[in-house]
Amino acid sequence: MDRRQAIQRAAMVLGYTVSAPAIFGVLNGCQAKPDLAFKPVFLTDEQAAIIAEVAEIIIPKTDTPGAKDAGVPGFIDLMLKDCYSQEDQQRFVQGLESMQAEAKSSYGSDFLSCKPEQQQELVFKLHAAAIAERKSENPPKDKPFVLMAKELTILGFFTSEPGATQVLRYEPVPGKYEGCVPLSSVGKTWAT
Repeated sequence: MDRRQAIQRAAMVLGYTVSAPAIFGVLNGCQAKPDLAFKPVFLTDEQAAIIAEVAEIIIPKTDTPGAKDAGVPGFIDLMLKDCYSQEDQQRFVQGLESMQAEAKSSYGSDFLSCKPEQQQELVFKLHAAAIAERKSENPPKDKPFVLMAKELTILGFFTSEPGATQVLRYEPVPGKYEGCVPLSSVGKTWAT
């Protein structure tokens, strides 16, 4: 798949709000690779485990692979290390720490020890608050942690092989060109 097309498709999913570091990383070759023995290079082991759960909440495994299956946690870790500014890295880590504090405050234990429903509830709560904050009269100039995590998850997933070939419609050798075809007749967005 062409990287520029992958970015365009991920941007459509995100409403055309892909950040510059994310675009830079994908154009320079970062892509999610499934790896069960993922060892973080930027995040701590605990932070990486939290990101893996958050990514799986954003894109869960159903009849298609989830974020973990596509190697998204490793992609996020690598993108943070190689493509994000020190300020953005710190904001991301502070967001993780804030989420941990919120989990302890709301459920009496850290995020990883919470039940899956509690983890999902917390991520959805943080997401709703971030969206409301972005829609306010004076939105913050920087993306909140949960929206950064969502952006990286979606970008990593749809630029991975499982995301591009099993979720998006993929034909390595396309057939004839049909210009204006209703989405209902093809069923999925095209990967290539």
